[in-house]
Amino acid sequence: MKHFAELVKVLGTTSKTNEKLEALSEYFANAKNEDKVWVIAIFSGRKPRRAVNSTQLITWCVEEAKLPGWLFGESYHTVGDLAETIALLLPEPDDELLNTHDHSLSYYIETFKQIEKQDEAVKRKFIVDSWSYMDQNEKFVFNKLITGAFRIGISQKMMVNALSKFTSLEASVIAHRISGNWDPSTTSFEELLNESASIVDHSKPYPFYLAYALDEPPSTLGDPNEWQVEWKWDGIRGQMIKRNNELFVWSRGEDLMTEKFPEYAVLKDLLPDGVVLDGEIIPSVDKKPLPFALLQTRIGRKNITKKQLQEAPITFFAYDLLEYNYEDWRSKPLVERRKQLEAIIEPLQSSLIILSPIVEFKTWDELAVMRETSRDLCAEGFMLKRRSSAYQVGRKVGDWWKWKIDPLTIDAVMIYAAKGSGRRSNLYTDYTFAVRDGHKLVSFAKAYSGLTDKEFNEIDAFVKRNSIEKFGPVRTVKPTLVFELAFEGIAASNRHKSGVALRFPRMSRWRKDKTVDEINTLDDLKKMLEVYGKPTTS
Repeated sequence: MKHFAELVKVLGTTSKTNEKLEALSEYFANAKNEDKVWVIAIFSGRKPRRAVNSTQLITWCVEEAKLPGWLFGESYHTVGDLAETIALLLPEPDDELLNTHDHSLSYYIETFKQIEKQDEAVKRKFIVDSWSYMDQNEKFVFNKLITGAFRIGISQKMMVNALSKFTSLEASVIAHRISGNWDPSTTSFEELLNESASIVDHSKPYPFYLAYALDEPPSTLGDPNEWQVEWKWDGIRGQMIKRNNELFVWSRGEDLMTEKFPEYAVLKDLLPDGVVLDGEIIPSVDKKPLPFALLQTRIGRKNITKKQLQEAPITFFAYDLLEYNYEDWRSKPLVERRKQLEAIIEPLQSSLIILSPIVEFKTWDELAVMRETSRDLCAEGFMLKRRSSAYQVGRKVGDWWKWKIDPLTIDAVMIYAAKGSGRRSNLYTDYTFAVRDGHKLVSFAKAYSGLTDKEFNEIDAFVKRNSIEKFGPVRTVKPTLVFELAFEGIAASNRHKSGVALRFPRMSRWRKDKTVDEINTLDDLKKMLEVYGKPTTS
């Protein structure tokens, strides 16, 4: 655990890529294989099951630290992170206990599984005994494991590069091996990274190829004839996999979503075997996309009703072919992949899966004019893909670009603030914003990104000086600070007091030149809804 705790400390305290990469590489070079596989799992979103709830942890911490409950509450509100609060409040172990135990990461995770269904007394003894011989950093990481709240600042690409450095395997091979529906409890490190392993996971997706934003005029890309242009749809990026006569649907976040879209089941009998498609999951009618807000009515639901299936009909807009006849096609040029994709999809004549259309244009200026119609089609702009490009791994510069339309913006005032998480858990960085409605302020959006560290520090100091009321971790603040919020879309919402919901709101500018009297109004929001909002039913 000491080794893993030190790794987490380095990853959480440095912003330098090389230092993070070196720490990961060093860990993989020296840790036990049983621990390595769990590190890969944890840092790619596969969390161990929770054996103990937060209330139990708080109760045991208060008892061991001999503190009144109110003091723990105040400490928690100040620190903003449960695992860190407990680690700070628990007494440090005696010197003779500090180095008496150094169990492995896998030991603790396996023990969590063993005590999950046992009596509370058994759970308490294991947790408290573990605290008794850990230093503060180890307790913090241990508590994070229990609560499942790891948010470490490393990307999948960084972990893949560290593993590649350690194993000498190609990064693309490792990225594919660690994707999919594998279980760290039953999969060994050797099996995970061995291409010739006997375990066959027919559901395994490929790593997604991601595009960089195009910040320069598209004319800098050269001859338009070298580029394939598609609409950038506002949906869920996904892969549809048909192998071994089974159908699987994965999201870009590596969530297996097959059961969330039961209507896709009929495609198992339509698609050829040994095929992997890349595309967008979008609500649509007559091959025309509907707003993302409609898709949100189905995300997160365990059981989809017949009414929801009718009100939010889902289509897979296919735009790339990654595997055909069980052969990896990613290295083939896009123009060849697209031709075979058309040969697969066009004969199906199904409303559940269609080809994402190619945008025909002759000049970049002509394309720029067409781009302005994006919101009318529930799109975010264009994807520009070099016709000769292979399907690569992760985000690469050169062959794929996203040319998005400018976001919508509105000026609003901050009225509530809460502390962030991770490295910002001691700062007020999560804000709620309001617009004017006559003489009242009406809240309508939350945002926590878009500003510099310096600006967040300035706002944190303002919040602490200008708090009016306190509701647990949230503070009401004097409505003085005005911000320009940027967002991708707007939809009607019965769940919000304002009657609207924004898509991807973030702070684009701190408007120090404006006062609260100059912010936008609720009527302004409703006018934007009339212009840019779309009906959420067919």
